[in-house]
Amino acid sequence: MPKPKSEFDDLRALEFRDPDEVLESDQMYTVYEVARLLQGVAVDQGLDVETENVLLDWAIPWMIYHQESFVFANPASDEEPGYYGLAE
Repeated sequence: MPKPKSEFDDLRALEFRDPDEVLESDQMYTVYEVARLLQGVAVDQGLDVETENVLLDWAIPWMIYHQESFVFANPASDEEPGYYGLAE
């Protein structure tokens, strides 16, 4: 249900960062790591499944929007995720 703006103490502009502001140019990341870094969460921090899913809900559209900025590497096995990095 919508709420009046007056109920909130802290209203901030919605800002999305560019991929080069989030990722290191010489590293490759799983989508889970990209999702964490996009939100300022350490890649090795333990998260519950629900929180991980919310982070992915933000990261996947962001990655699609910035697809020209990424390269992809196949995973080592079918049980592992692929890796993404910044395009040259």
